[in-house]
Amino acid sequence: MKRIHIRTATLATLIVLTALSRLLPHPYNFTPIAALALFGAATFERKALGLVIPLAAMLLSDLFIGFHGGMMSVYTAFALIWILGLVLFRKISVSRVVSASLLSSTLFFLVTNFAVWYGSKFYPQTPQGLLSCYAAGLAFFNGQSFFLNAVLGDLTFCTVLFGSYSILQKQFPVLRFAR
Repeated sequence: MKRIHIRTATLATLIVLTALSRLLPHPYNFTPIAALALFGAATFERKALGLVIPLAAMLLSDLFIGFHGGMMSVYTAFALIWILGLVLFRKISVSRVVSASLLSSTLFFLVTNFAVWYGSKFYPQTPQGLLSCYAAGLAFFNGQSFFLNAVLGDLTFCTVLFGSYSILQKQFPVLRFAR
């Protein structure tokens, strides 16, 4: 029983610290959102905690960052990415972490850009308008691409979260999975 509490506290600490990194200056869309969802899905024995704790950490950081009209699509994408993590992480491996990271970047991009198009007066509500919205997310503005930054952020934060936890598990056997 004590092992579960130590493990849960360690996981929650990693998640909260990662979510708070959103408060630091960073390139557009270079955030830990998808990595938090994937890590939560992969590591919590009580799967619901793997969604609740990262969502709460995101909500906490959003209180400081501020909310916007597209928040529902961000949180919806987060939940879908968490489900993706539940499916892909029956076994954790480097290739699965990389694959899940890339898939989650794509899923986040598709969901949030669809929401931008759907709720926008800037883009016409046509297939061409939707394609224009997606193209804008892929394009480089001021040297940055929203999608490329998301991919790089997801890969970076997945590496940090999964890598740190792997190192911690080697140092502290109490953190290892009970599988």
